[in-house]
Amino acid sequence: MASGTSRIFISHLSGVAVFDPNGDQVGRVRDVVATLRPGGRPPRVLGFVVEVVGRRRIFLPITRVTSLESGELITTGLVNMRRFEQRPTETLVLGEMLDRKVRLAETGDEVTVLDVAMSRSPQRRDWEIDKVAVQRGRGGALRRRGETLTVEWSAVSGFSLEEKDQGAANLLATFEQLRPADLANVLHHLSAKRRAEVAAALDDDRLADVLEELPEDDQVEILGKLKEERAADVLEAMDPDDAADLLSELPESDQERLLTLMRPQEAAPVRRLLAYEERTAGGLMTTEPIVLRPDATVADALARVRNQDLSPALAGQVFVCRPPEETPTGRYLGVVHFQRLLRDPPFTLVGAIVDDGLQPLSPDTPLSEVAGYLATYNLVGAPVVDEYGHLLGAVTVDDVLDHLLPEDWRESGTHDTAASSSAGSGGPGRHGEAADGGR
Repeated sequence: MASGTSRIFISHLSGVAVFDPNGDQVGRVRDVVATLRPGGRPPRVLGFVVEVVGRRRIFLPITRVTSLESGELITTGLVNMRRFEQRPTETLVLGEMLDRKVRLAETGDEVTVLDVAMSRSPQRRDWEIDKVAVQRGRGGALRRRGETLTVEWSAVSGFSLEEKDQGAANLLATFEQLRPADLANVLHHLSAKRRAEVAAALDDDRLADVLEELPEDDQVEILGKLKEERAADVLEAMDPDDAADLLSELPESDQERLLTLMRPQEAAPVRRLLAYEERTAGGLMTTEPIVLRPDATVADALARVRNQDLSPALAGQVFVCRPPEETPTGRYLGVVHFQRLLRDPPFTLVGAIVDDGLQPLSPDTPLSEVAGYLATYNLVGAPVVDEYGHLLGAVTVDDVLDHLLPEDWRESGTHDTAASSSAGSGGPGRHGEAADGGR
């Protein structure tokens, strides 16, 4: 593999784009796979974990890389699309090495791993991890708190030992710019131990966003490892419908205990949602759509739509209701879609342009009918109204898709077949072993 530099710090490879020889992007680097070796020898770099379309993770052997420079990785064009599965003898560098506590062989001081670097031997094709960037706390041979230094691999010990409280600050720094769905995919592929450590390091809002994108089993596992008070805080930060979906996977005693720890105003909409069957409009809806009184203006509506915390589906329309504006609202009057807001003067009252021609959904409407309703009228969101005409919430197309797709869609990706056909094949062996002579 050619490279513009003799040494590469591996944190700099996180998110690097991977291209085939024709310049078409294959995916992005999410981790580096290495194998530890006895006798203090530097670990051998085996290859890269690459995330391709559909958030599928594959293994790219380092022997299939022709160039690594200028922030991009170029392959030979032969990529095995079989899903990556970590072997017991393999270590994920970003996922498992960063934030470890190791010891300097010369002084015995405990230090934290900030990064590791790999380089290629001039005489061999192999790449090895030969340098370790570490940080030492107060006292000891290093004088300043937080002082950092880079040492040879042989100058530290402790990488082969299992660590109970590893931390995750440096790992998270490498994934800081990832969207919640992509960070969720990273967490899903970590060990249960590292998942818990990363979850503990995330702030409540970021963890809430990530939990909403994880498979249910991972959600329950992570929530169960949090202290109950923090678990309640994270549930408060989640959208009520997602919090209700997560709580519905727990025993009723655990549900009630966590709901009691939540603030009453945050717990109330979650309790209402838990009362509905899961695959109905009531079970799917969010209780926090954009609601305006009829005397609000188009300018007021556009100001609410601009809220960057809203999903595109929720921002696609505003619902016009009599006071109160919190769900359950006063009488539901109708909806104003985003495009209509763009066509009318800012001073126009939303009550004058409301669309009241569509019958709202009842909370017991089954999933299939909700999907048909959205498809028939080309909507991204639909109102859910009780028997007295009060708006209870809104069902959005993303929530419907979550329940229409196969249960394991977050894990398997939705475009695996297309990805496999476009990227070629690396032969019959696992991770392309047949073509690379094994690992």
